[in-house]
Amino acid sequence: MRWIKFTAEGRTAYGILEGDRIAEVAGDPFAGYETTSRRHDLAAVKIEVPLIPRTFYAAGLNYVEHVIEGAKKRGETPNIPTKADIGYRAVNALIAHGENVVIPADAGEKIHYEGEIVAVIGKKAKNLSEAEALSCVMGWTIGNDVSERTWQKNDRTFWRGKNTDTFKPMGPWIDTDFDMESATTNVRLNGEIRTSFATGHMLFSAAHFISVMTKYLTLWPGDVIWLGTDGVSPDLKHGDVVDIEITGLGNLRNTFVREGM
Repeated sequence: MRWIKFTAEGRTAYGILEGDRIAEVAGDPFAGYETTSRRHDLAAVKIEVPLIPRTFYAAGLNYVEHVIEGAKKRGETPNIPTKADIGYRAVNALIAHGENVVIPADAGEKIHYEGEIVAVIGKKAKNLSEAEALSCVMGWTIGNDVSERTWQKNDRTFWRGKNTDTFKPMGPWIDTDFDMESATTNVRLNGEIRTSFATGHMLFSAAHFISVMTKYLTLWPGDVIWLGTDGVSPDLKHGDVVDIEITGLGNLRNTFVREGM
């Protein structure tokens, strides 16, 4: 099942995507819903961010190649993480499929994409074992963890480099039946594949992250966990279009525009 949040005819609602048609519901997938008779063409609606999370979690350095290539660029010896670390992002940065990533006028040239699989939590979870961890996951979506690397390096926190408005595209929908282990993440820049990796080939699995996290904190319906990326990004410029495809899940496409241009 694919859950989509959309705006049509002046109303924003959830629906179930059936091919290229949306069956609108009353309610939502977290608190409950009822079916309606209303139907919409996917091409005729505005796709919204699938949800605004209660808490926005993000895994750090969860693919080996991303660690190695980043270290090479900095002239350092790669330091492969030995434990699953989690951080946070700001919901103000979220935008939907098709919306523009706005690069501030005073940002540097090192604007990078990070194509990520995102776990969407569907029920309250605490103290889950790794074997039962995925039982709290409602479904999966796609994220683009946009970064301004100069700010990321120079600020004591990631408040600008990771959390500037529009720096977190997410969508286009939530898929409840997605099989991560058979998926490939392809990131296209202006139609050309620039990054490709096995989506499930992580240092630490989603189940491992959830198990570790729920030892210390409670996950709630509507929380999201972005699970990291592999490879490296070229420097993005005004007018670039980034398309993140995760096979079997969908495509998240956004155009990058610089303020004042």
